[in-house]
This record gives sequence, structure tokens and C-alpha cells, in this order.
Amino acid sequence: MDIRPKDILTLKKNHPCGGNEMFVIRSGMDFKLRCVKCGREFMIPRNKIEKNIKKVTRQEGGGE
Repeated sequence: MDIRPKDILTLKKNHPCGGNEMFVIRSGMDFKLRCVKCGREFMIPRNKIEKNIKKVTRQEGGGE
């Protein structure tokens, strides 16, 4: 699965704050994500998050 930094992941399960959209800060063997709703940052292993992704939204025109 091709997930890059600055993507927004919509997950099947909600974060404890109630939001289900996560901003990707870092990707690799594990992901560093930030909850869009509450701003909490956390690390999660790749195999755990890939099963839980409903949709990937890529921001176009990043210029990088």
C-alpha cells in the first residue's frame, strides 16, 4: 500500500476523541500519525494500520 507523508487516512475505527481521520507525519515500518480532530500524535506499526484503513486522501500539488 502506497502511503506517503501528508496523506490523510480515513480509518474504520474511531480515535478515542471520536475522529477517524489521521494525518500521516512519517511512514516506514511504522507510522507516525496525528489525529485531525484533537491533534494527538502517536506511532503505530504498519501491519496494524493497513488492516484498518478505509480511504487514503492524497493532497495534490504539494510541490515537493
